[in-house]
Amino acid sequence: MKLFISADIEGTCGITCWEETEYGHSRYAYFAEQMTAEVSAACAAADRLGWEILVKDAHDSAKNILPDKLHPSAKLIRGWAGDLNCMMSGIDTDKFDAAAFTGYHSAAMSEGNSLSHTMTTAAHYVKINGKYASEFVINAYTAAMYGVPVIFISGDEALCESAKEMIPGITAVPTKRGFGGACISEHPETACRNIRRGMEDALSSDFRKTCKIKLPKHFAVEISYRDINTANRNSLYPGVVRLDGKTLLFESDSYTEVLRMIHFIL
Repeated sequence: MKLFISADIEGTCGITCWEETEYGHSRYAYFAEQMTAEVSAACAAADRLGWEILVKDAHDSAKNILPDKLHPSAKLIRGWAGDLNCMMSGIDTDKFDAAAFTGYHSAAMSEGNSLSHTMTTAAHYVKINGKYASEFVINAYTAAMYGVPVIFISGDEALCESAKEMIPGITAVPTKRGFGGACISEHPETACRNIRRGMEDALSSDFRKTCKIKLPKHFAVEISYRDINTANRNSLYPGVVRLDGKTLLFESDSYTEVLRMIHFIL
């Protein structure tokens, strides 16, 4: 049995401001270590149940997870391959039985996280088929494209609630709750313990039946940018329709084409 894990940082326990997510800032090292600890907790549970694990470091430089502190059972993808799967890069390298997400965060326009965004802070919001879309939604659809059920999510409370709306059978472990520009967090050790238990529950569940995602037959992706010059440039992407000065629309029946569009203009 093989598990794919995509790991982000803005949903990591306790993280509150952008400086804590960026290499070179004084508090970044602490949160890179906590990100690693949370991924390792998920890996420990999977390893105990006999699963093989591939982890994709999916934040910013994709070089945040500390290799020597990651659970030894896991293989790790660091850096960006440049493929369309982006934060799910590597899911096409093998036949995975399940996918999981750690450290994920709420979508742009959500109050659930002081660091809420979708793919880039240059986007005011992203909608898929009329609903605000998080990176979780984008990446869960990528997993579905490969026929892989999404069984586990950890991150802020609002994201966990929205993930359960999309996939009722998913195991969701909140690590913090948005509180305006602040957050209320679990103790870091408690968060890791809850992630380990949650992953054990997820892997022991009937996830093949309860966590499958059916891809929509058609995708209408609306992106509103903060800067009109960004919208000007990205409106040149083939198939894009401009809805107003800062808002673009791309439609396709193919999720591969949606990912291609995201790769170039989001």
